[in-house]
Amino acid sequence: MNIKKILAVFGAVGMTAAMFGCSESQSSEPIDDSSAAEESIPQPVTQGEEETEPLPEPPVPEECSDPNGITFDDDDFSFAAIMADDPDSAQGELSIEEVQGNKMLKFTDSGTNFADGTVQKIIFDAAKLLSAENLAKVRSIEMDVYADATAEELKNDDGSMVKAPGWIGGGGGANVSGDTWYDFSEWEGGEYNFEMSGAVHVEMKFLLAAGGKCWDETMEEATFQIMRWGAQNEGNMYVDNIVFLDEEGNSLPIEKSGGTDAAGEESQEETEAPESAAE
Repeated sequence: MNIKKILAVFGAVGMTAAMFGCSESQSSEPIDDSSAAEESIPQPVTQGEEETEPLPEPPVPEECSDPNGITFDDDDFSFAAIMADDPDSAQGELSIEEVQGNKMLKFTDSGTNFADGTVQKIIFDAAKLLSAENLAKVRSIEMDVYADATAEELKNDDGSMVKAPGWIGGGGGANVSGDTWYDFSEWEGGEYNFEMSGAVHVEMKFLLAAGGKCWDETMEEATFQIMRWGAQNEGNMYVDNIVFLDEEGNSLPIEKSGGTDAAGEESQEETEAPESAAE
């Protein structure tokens, strides 16, 4: 046998041994494909296992954090009245209503504001709430306004009718010299998905105070008005947490003077004024 044939035989034997070794190595480690098999098998769905989100809770009325705030907890609203004389004024009556443990001033509408497009208006006299000195210091007024729904007349996006007050907005103004008025209010916030809304915070600013357009110490009547425009459903309006602020943002103490209460009797009670609360 020549040398080439000998090398060829040894080469063939070597390749066979290498192939046999590779095959043996692969078969010595079995493949675990159980996880892949499990993924391919549809898993049974058990009814009732899915967690549903809890329904949201109705909004809770805001508590006044300022010691000089008017909260109506004393049941006094002798300084407030319905503005019913304008052609577009909604008719109704005022009262103190407790909502979830929080007392508010309530405008109970006659039930026609949505149908006839009238506007709910409440007028307040700050001269019955502040001393003459502090009356002249007022530069802004803050309060919370709420609304409720008394009918299922608010149309949802899907066409269903729901009992919710809808959009809550409005305006306000003050008399600064006799019958001279100007508007100066901003409305923001609120939750409208429930029968009773959340708080809509209203800030009323004396923007023209630098030009002398504000209350002064000589005024026996210093009135401001709050109005809810564009009601989308039959309902009522509520006011709470009224605070008067000076130029630096400090709240002014309440000093109630005599007035006529809801029963038409004269009231001479004066409340002790808390100290002014600085920011």
